[in-house]
Amino acid sequence: MSDEAANSEELRQRYAGFLGLWLLDPTSCDYEQGEPPRSGSYEIREDGERLVFTMIWVDAEGQEQKAQFSGVPDGRHEPFGGGDLADALSVTAVSPRELTSAAFYGGVERMTAQRQLDESGAAMRVVQLVRLPDGTKLLNQSIYHRAN
Repeated sequence: MSDEAANSEELRQRYAGFLGLWLLDPTSCDYEQGEPPRSGSYEIREDGERLVFTMIWVDAEGQEQKAQFSGVPDGRHEPFGGGDLADALSVTAVSPRELTSAAFYGGVERMTAQRQLDESGAAMRVVQLVRLPDGTKLLNQSIYHRAN
């Protein structure tokens, strides 16, 4: 096996446990920013060397919302079209139990989302930290359970 193939396989082993469909436990939500959703799903899948994250949720008013982004899970900053909120994004496969993404604007980290698997791999805690331009930090936490 070539060094590149070995590195690719090592990287995949760090995020493989996160792949699949996850369902939100609405009772687990602890939000400092916005209202927690009524329900939701979180899918993480591979597309070549990229990971694609798709979140679908029903907000507090009963409206369905969707967000999607992708990135190579190697920690490098990639251009991102997030308007005035984010112009770069990174995805980092930290370990087999931690997968993190971060959004940046003008080189300043604005948001991080840390995904942590429990020991069984059947539950994923998502901790999102938002840094507002005035320095305020807001934390949202929720737990998802593996659907497949």
